[in-house]
This record gives sequence, structure tokens and C-alpha cells, in this order.
Amino acid sequence: MTDALLPLIDRFAQLRILCVGDVMLDRFIYGQVDRISPEAPIPVFAIKEERTMLGGAGNVARNLVALGAASAFVSVIGNDKIGREIAAMIGKETLVTPSLITETGRISTTKTRYVAGTQQVMRADHEVLCAVTDATAQMILDTVQSELSSCDAVILSDYGKGLFTRSVLHDIIHAAKVAGKPVIIDPKSRDFSLYHGASCVSPNLHELANAAGRTLVTDKDIAEAAQNLMHMYDIDTILVTRSKDGMTLIARSGEYHHVPARAREVCDVSGAGDTAIATLALGVAAGLPLLDAASLANLAAGIVVGRLGTAVATAQDLKTALFTQEREGGVHKIMPLAAASAQVEQWKREGKTVGFTNGCFDLMHSGHLTLLHRTKFYCDKLIVGVNSDASIKRLKGETRPVNGEMERAILLASLSVVDMVIVFSEDTPIALIEALRPSVLAKGADYQKHQVVGHEIVEAYGGQVVLVPIKEGYSTTNIIKKLA
Repeated sequence: MTDALLPLIDRFAQLRILCVGDVMLDRFIYGQVDRISPEAPIPVFAIKEERTMLGGAGNVARNLVALGAASAFVSVIGNDKIGREIAAMIGKETLVTPSLITETGRISTTKTRYVAGTQQVMRADHEVLCAVTDATAQMILDTVQSELSSCDAVILSDYGKGLFTRSVLHDIIHAAKVAGKPVIIDPKSRDFSLYHGASCVSPNLHELANAAGRTLVTDKDIAEAAQNLMHMYDIDTILVTRSKDGMTLIARSGEYHHVPARAREVCDVSGAGDTAIATLALGVAAGLPLLDAASLANLAAGIVVGRLGTAVATAQDLKTALFTQEREGGVHKIMPLAAASAQVEQWKREGKTVGFTNGCFDLMHSGHLTLLHRTKFYCDKLIVGVNSDASIKRLKGETRPVNGEMERAILLASLSVVDMVIVFSEDTPIALIEALRPSVLAKGADYQKHQVVGHEIVEAYGGQVVLVPIKEGYSTTNIIKKLA
């Protein structure tokens, strides 16, 4: 399965998805709680940092872009400061063609989450739940009609904020079916008649239970409830997301398949459904059978729940997870730079000292292990930058590397002393050092400080450059000579 899916992920870059839904601003306020207020028995939250990002359907669009695809994005905002902030953020997404309809009198939705350490302690929502006007509804439909022919699939991201009236939903689904485009829906309403005729509806277990009007305990309960709804409302398939229990895909025939959860560690579930629906739609648009697309969506959701905030999964994330899902070890430690930067910021908020070293690590030997263990002495979290295959060929010739970049990354990630691995394609790790700003930059003592790439950057912001003792006589080149 892995060999077949890897090239399909590359095809995502050729796809364009029409995404329609409720957009919002996700605001994350990070801080700490160390005491109880003397005024009332409530925690005192000391604010340290604030971040904003696109949420709701906007996060679906972010995930499509992170996976390499283009998106036509249709939503409604208010004529207010938050609406303008949302428009500015979407405008920065170069692969997104936005159609934001401003409705006078509407309040743009904001969700503010207060996070102490890695734990959300409160969420405050600023919104008004009201249906769009008839004039706005007509503009939505006109825009959808104009975009359908150039898109490969349609996502309807329903957050229950009023964009999706019954007529808007029915007209979009009908138009997409006429155009031969699959319609994937992330539902909010318990009334599934709203989604009549959809290709796939993907509720969570609670939403399915509400729609079915009964408690769902067993896999059989879930399959029966989904099958009844599909027959009642002409829905082709239902994919039920079940948090730690993975996903269940149910066909109208009653046949169902369970996809177990892939997450090794849950940090924050914010936005996991957005990641899943974006990946599912791309898989379907790329020609995958729905079960394979669901497995890919499950894999992507498992990646983002291990990250704090409304995170996204990238195409490289998916490739790494696919390549390593049958193997034990630290697959979750192998990250692209964007995800790595977010993780490093979290470590720093927790007061951790972050160290960095780099190399080819081709044919691992005890000299490498000595370097890593001695470097870890200087830091709480150790990041290892690994040269890609292409960069090694440029540096060492066409006969190198012996082992491919993913094999080398997996070996490093399986070591308990290593906390993160990043494969970089440049000749030097300068870009990684500038982005991650480690507190400690380490190389073997066979280097002099002025020879360590990035030493001047680290020292300029107060970091430390460390030359660690190494084992003499150990090198990949010597091993290759012995083998020859």
C-alpha cells in the first residue's frame, strides 16, 4: 500500500479543491497558571505569548495548501476588524483563490483558547449564529458555479455559523453532482437531510449519534445508524471519526471497515477534523479508493493531534508517516521545518534548552553515537539535521550516500537521545539554525569553532557553540574503505 500511495501524494500538487464553509479566526494565548486568585477561587493566567491563525473552513484550506494542492475558497465574513484580519491571512496563502463575501451586520467568528503548558484551560467564543441573507446565499451559489469546472472535488465545511442554509447546501450538492465532482462534507447539524445526495459525510461519533437519535456503543450500532441515514438521504458513504479509536467507513450496502488510530501521543485535537477532511478529499480527487483515502486521512489526523494549536499536516509529513508506519521507533520525531519550528517554540515555552547538531550520518557507527550522547549533556532536547541524498551527492560524490535519507532519519529517530530529526536539502544547515534558533550548537572536536556552520548566528543571539570530544578513527569513509 505504501508504494502505491507515495506517488499519489505527489499528485496532490496537481489538484484544485473547492472549499466552502464557515471561516473563523483561531487565537491562541499561551501562558502559565501558578496561583489561585485571592478575589475568587479561580486560576490566575499569566499571559506570555499570543498567536492567531485561520480556523474552521480556513484551516481546511490551510491543510489543502500544506499538502501541496490549490484551493478555491468561499466563505462569509463580517465588516469588522476580525473579518479584515481573516481576509489578510487568507490573502497570504498563494495557492488559495479566496472569495470572501462581506455581509453587513454580521460578526466574524473568533475562538480564543488559553493554553497553560500544553493544556487548554479555557476557550472563549465571540460569534453570532444566524443564517446568511438571501442575497449572500445567491452570491455563494454564483461563486460556486463559476469555480466548479476548474476544481477536482468539493469540500463543505459546516461549523454551524449560518453559511449553510438548507437551500445553499442542496443547490451546491446538486450543482457538484451535475458537474461530476465528489462532495465531501464535514457536518455540524444533526439533521442529515441537509446533506442529501452527498458523496461522503464525515461526522464524529457524537454527531452521528445525534443524527441517529440514539446511543451508539458497538461497531455494529455505528454501522447500522450510518446505513439508515445513507438510505434515508441518498448519501453514498459515511466516514465516522472516533478520536482515539480511529475511523469507521460505512458503505450503503452495510459493509464497514475500521481504520485504527495512528497517533502515538495526543497533544491537542484542535483542527484534526479539518486535516482529515482535507486529506480525504485530496485522496478521492487523486483517484484513491475511499478506504485508502480514509486511511490517509486517519494518518494525517494522527500527525496533527501530536502538535499544539490548530496544526496542519504537510505532504512530507504524510510521506514520512507512510514510509515508517510499519516500523517501530520515533517516526513522530521526523518533521518538516514548519512543524519543527512550532515544536521548538513549545519546548522553549516549557523552559527546555534546545540543542542542534548536524551531519550526513551515513553508515551509523559508535563515533556518531558518542557525538549525540555527549551533545545531549548540554541540552534538554536534541535536534539532528540530516543532509538529504542530493546534498550528500554534491558534497561527497555520486557514490554516496550508502543509505537513503529516510533510512538515515529513521535510525536517528529511533535513538532515545534524539528528540527531533529534520532532513535538509541545502549544502549547509544555515536555514535550519536561523529558523530554530537553538540555545546550543554542537559539532565534534575535530572542528574548530570558526569552522562550525552557523556559529556566528548562534553566538549573536546569546547561544552557545560546543565542541564535544569524539572517538578517534571512526568515520563512514573508513568503513567504506574496509568494505572495499
